[in-house]
Amino acid sequence: MAGSKSSQSRERSAEDATRRLNAVLDAFFATRPLHGKRICIGLSGGIDSVVLLHAMRRKAAGGELTVSLSAEHVHHGISPHADEWTAFCAGLCREYGVPFAVTRVEVPRDSGEGLEAAARRLRYDVFAGNEADWLLLAHHRDDQAETVLLNLLRGAGVAGAAGMLAERPRRVGPALLRPLLEAPRELIERYAAEHGLLWVDDDSNIDRHFRRNFLRHEILPRLEEKFQGAGKSLARAAGHFAEASGLLDELAMIDHNAIVMNSGRLSIAAFNGLPLARAHNLLRYVWTQAGFRAPDARWIDEACKQLATADALSETCVATSDGELHVYRGEIHLLPQCAAPPDAPLAWSGQEALPWAGGQVRFVAAEGQGLRRSLLAATDVQLRLRSGGERLRPDARRPRRSLRNLLQERAIPPWERSRLPLLWVDDQLAWVGDIGGDASFACPPGEEGILPCWESDC
Repeated sequence: MAGSKSSQSRERSAEDATRRLNAVLDAFFATRPLHGKRICIGLSGGIDSVVLLHAMRRKAAGGELTVSLSAEHVHHGISPHADEWTAFCAGLCREYGVPFAVTRVEVPRDSGEGLEAAARRLRYDVFAGNEADWLLLAHHRDDQAETVLLNLLRGAGVAGAAGMLAERPRRVGPALLRPLLEAPRELIERYAAEHGLLWVDDDSNIDRHFRRNFLRHEILPRLEEKFQGAGKSLARAAGHFAEASGLLDELAMIDHNAIVMNSGRLSIAAFNGLPLARAHNLLRYVWTQAGFRAPDARWIDEACKQLATADALSETCVATSDGELHVYRGEIHLLPQCAAPPDAPLAWSGQEALPWAGGQVRFVAAEGQGLRRSLLAATDVQLRLRSGGERLRPDARRPRRSLRNLLQERAIPPWERSRLPLLWVDDQLAWVGDIGGDASFACPPGEEGILPCWESDC
């Protein structure tokens, strides 16, 4: 728990740790002006984040920069000490006069991604909701060396070998910055000793059952014995890999712009015309740009194999836990994993909305629009899924037609057709999501109507 531990018992270095750490921060922010920024520190309560908060607060208090500084703590609830860690962080921020927020999350233990990975994903989801301009994380050079080695042992590609990026823009929320990535662990410990800082210790950090801890306590120290500066070299290699990864992203953007269609989606024919390595690179790029986690090499290989046999008439589907890749009418579609629709019909008796497949169907009062309210006064009004053979007459000037043909005409993809809500009034189909209402239920001018609106989660 809270304590200064071994770092305070060390002999102080002849070199000023404060000056060295400030030099690391100054170099990092030299090309990232801080003035006027809203800065939030991801505060775990461990030595690294405590040092980062202390150093940034000193800079702000000393008038070196004008920033709005805050801290956020994520309570994972995994450790029996989690409440104590939260209390420590809250107390530290009160002492420093720094606004503090805490968010509690429930970490799933059966997600298949592992407890640590699930906790990290939820933590970053919390950070995505922060209103700061930048969210600062306290990862340091030794963390980077561990990450690079761990990713290489997992068989990672160039992006994985790049480890943690010093700056990671996000599609949602503040960019993630790691200003201590050039600072070794020993410098952070000496800074903490120099200022008499207290922090909390996560007892899981010494459990060598976890792979990262095994590398930290068993492998990297032995590497340092034989290869002096091994950690520094691994961190430097991460920078080279990050540069190469950036160049691959630029190549992917070139390929994307060359084969993207007016719809914004990729042409399957043009994609299959790319050399295999560039197709792999492009698919990985568009997948991560869609907000999904980077897929592993086996998934990329399998997806490209299936895409290589697809044509304009194919309906290919390859999925990960984050999203799905489809081919429909000659285009590649990327979409998130969507919630399943209900198995049983949902009765409607005047509610403003009914939940449907992660979204909802709203029933909006509208004069002279939508469905005639008086015709919805039947005893059995339900939302149901398609079962096959349904017929609808959207246009009063044309005969009733099969729903299947209408869906094909509207180019509604097959994966959407299976999720569509259908509103039945007794035994008659009155409305279909993404299609509209049946002409026999149309509300004439001047009468009260109900306008069903399907708000999908995808």
